[in-house]
Amino acid sequence: MSRKQQKRRRESQSHDHHRGSGTEPVRVEEQQLLLALSPENISTEKLMEQICEWTNLCQALDRVKANKGSAGLDRMTVEQLDGWLVKHRENVKAALLDGAYHPKPARGVMIPKPGGGMRQLGIPTVVDRVIQQAILQVLDPILDPTFSQHSYGFRKRCSAHHALKEAARIVKEGRTIVVDIDLEKFFDRVNHDILMGRLARRIQDKRLLKLIRKYLQAGILQNGVRMNRDEGTPQGGPLSPLLANFLLDELDKELERRGHHFCRYADDCNIYVKTETAGMRVMESITRFLKKKLKLKVNQKKSAVSLVSTRKFLGYRIHEDGSLSVAPQSMERVKAKVRKMTHRRAPRALEGTIKNLNQYLTGWIHYFKLSEYKRPLAGLDGWIRRRFRAAKLYQLKRPRTLRRFLESQGISKRASRNIASSGKGKWRLARSNGIHRAMSNAWFKSMGYIELEETWKRINGKLKETAVYGTVRTVV
Repeated sequence: MSRKQQKRRRESQSHDHHRGSGTEPVRVEEQQLLLALSPENISTEKLMEQICEWTNLCQALDRVKANKGSAGLDRMTVEQLDGWLVKHRENVKAALLDGAYHPKPARGVMIPKPGGGMRQLGIPTVVDRVIQQAILQVLDPILDPTFSQHSYGFRKRCSAHHALKEAARIVKEGRTIVVDIDLEKFFDRVNHDILMGRLARRIQDKRLLKLIRKYLQAGILQNGVRMNRDEGTPQGGPLSPLLANFLLDELDKELERRGHHFCRYADDCNIYVKTETAGMRVMESITRFLKKKLKLKVNQKKSAVSLVSTRKFLGYRIHEDGSLSVAPQSMERVKAKVRKMTHRRAPRALEGTIKNLNQYLTGWIHYFKLSEYKRPLAGLDGWIRRRFRAAKLYQLKRPRTLRRFLESQGISKRASRNIASSGKGKWRLARSNGIHRAMSNAWFKSMGYIELEETWKRINGKLKETAVYGTVRTVV
């Protein structure tokens, strides 16, 4: 072989290597990029074999165990999964590949909605959760890369914070009117035929399509009564969020085609326009589109065209200048939770109550760390401390016990006696000067209470404060 031929061969091998067609495997990121650019070139005829691979099932098992969760109808717990799956994996694999596997009905559970009413969850058996998770791990890299960049719910490397930042950016550009679309009982109204028809365009493995339809139609057993399902994707299984995003991606593509600026998180979709007239027109046309194309109904009572500052999005309020704050509804919700955890008649010692409440408030403030206003947080801190003071007064009960406690905190005997003999109620007394001095902010810190305002400052790495309309706003 001549030198020129050897050189051409080396160049050809190097070119093939960089294309991913050589012996070296293509990285996962490259596969996803290729998939997003040309999904039609990816074969989906034998996905069930990938789903049933032992390594994929083991990953699904680990994920289900990490999520924990309640048992389904068969009462098998997550802890029993390992032994059961090792013993029956061949039978399960054979049934899945032959199309003979039949999912069990989900266990129905009703939970309260934050805004009132009840939401139904369908809790599959732990075995079905593993299988759904295994399906998700194979389908997600195929479907997710083709989803709209404006969809943020239940996706890797996306979160509610990403959606809020993008929404705030859009509002800063002058689109201060929001078309807030709420889908009426979305997860209960998903049309199976429409969903499966669209899936069939992307998935060629008919065994997988048949299995997904079985999961959709498995039904729910609640109070001893089985309810068959002709529509809906019950919340509670690992596969439901992906199927919901897949169906609503058609809405995203339609909004993109029309050139709208929007953010969608699961079934919560906000479209931003500049005028109310444009908003009304968008609301009317999108309502028609959803009804005609996806058989979905817009909840007219909860949907609206309004100024962004009058609506909430993912628990936040977006102001006309694009700044974010905790929505009033979210503030009322956290107060209701604190009332429940700091009930005065609770037998728990104050230290234990503070410890439990700290766990909840830490998660709460980390979610609302994007808020740019600290005054509501300072007010919430003061209200929570007053709740604690009233609870402590109730626990002390007798005037003599209260007087001794106040004296131990450095309050004079005369002032302690006057407070202890006061006929004021505990909530009103908790606001008095003597009680404040006895149970000061520093005393609460020594008891372990984390202040929301201080935690917010620490999380955001506050650099400078600027007064805006009488409220201190953080500029980071």
